[in-house]
Amino acid sequence: MATDVSVRVVLRGRAVADPGALRACQVGLYAAVAVFGEVERQCTRFDPSSPLMRANASAADWVTVPPTCFLSLQEAWAAYRRTGGLFDPRVLRELVTLGYDRSLPFAAGALSLPGAPQPARLETRGAWDPQFRPLTHQVRLGEAVDLGGIGKGLAVRWARDRLLQACEDFLIEAGGDCYCAGLEPGGGPWSIGVEDPLGGPPVAVLALSDRACTTSSIRLRRWHVGGRPVHHLIDPRTAAPGGAGLLAVTVVDDDPAAAEVASKTLFLAGADGIAEACSSAAAAALWVAEDGSLGTSAAMEPYVSWRGR
Repeated sequence: MATDVSVRVVLRGRAVADPGALRACQVGLYAAVAVFGEVERQCTRFDPSSPLMRANASAADWVTVPPTCFLSLQEAWAAYRRTGGLFDPRVLRELVTLGYDRSLPFAAGALSLPGAPQPARLETRGAWDPQFRPLTHQVRLGEAVDLGGIGKGLAVRWARDRLLQACEDFLIEAGGDCYCAGLEPGGGPWSIGVEDPLGGPPVAVLALSDRACTTSSIRLRRWHVGGRPVHHLIDPRTAAPGGAGLLAVTVVDDDPAAAEVASKTLFLAGADGIAEACSSAAAAALWVAEDGSLGTSAAMEPYVSWRGR
């Protein structure tokens, strides 16, 4: 997933005094961390032997995949339908066209790939209608897909579910995705800093309890193809990088996967349309524009404990 994963558990009361409760928290902690390895192994597109890539390679046929991959694909299809196709895992085709066909060294600095100065014209695709056989974990995808737009959110959700069986207060962080359960060590809501995509100090601090928070940003995953700047947040309506005028969008939601999908689809509204998109969806969102300005939706305001600008 190209990110560090951190899980912090707060021990209080019975979890401190009862060895059995403490052991349960330890088991839950390791089970939660293991989820990220499961999702990565089964759902990565950067390993041609992964279950996802095997299903992609035979997209016209029925392919048996492991449970985590199967559930991830079902969740991706549900998100596709919920967003009217604005979240579309089939943007794998566009990412490959832009040279993102392998894990790229974004952290190493400016990245430039050879290619045409203008994107190749891609045919408009029809509706995505994959098929699923739950009893046998078989899928027929129809077209190759990328689960990078929802996989990390699902991993945070499933890690949360495992840890909640043993602990009430914890924080799961995975890059721009996190889940804040219960209260932080001092007894208040968790304080989550929102990164400045321009490299400065945090633009805001959110106070969260029993909430997920996800940021979609082009701070890191952007590069040049044939001298043209591009990034990884593809608008399926245009087959090109979207979100004109925006650098990052942060969303708060009950569910980590829903927050991840929403942060990406809201980003595609661009600087001119995101306020209206948030209002229509009643989304708790915060965004940073290319000029460094900060915007928040009405639903996000209750979570903002500090603003830097």
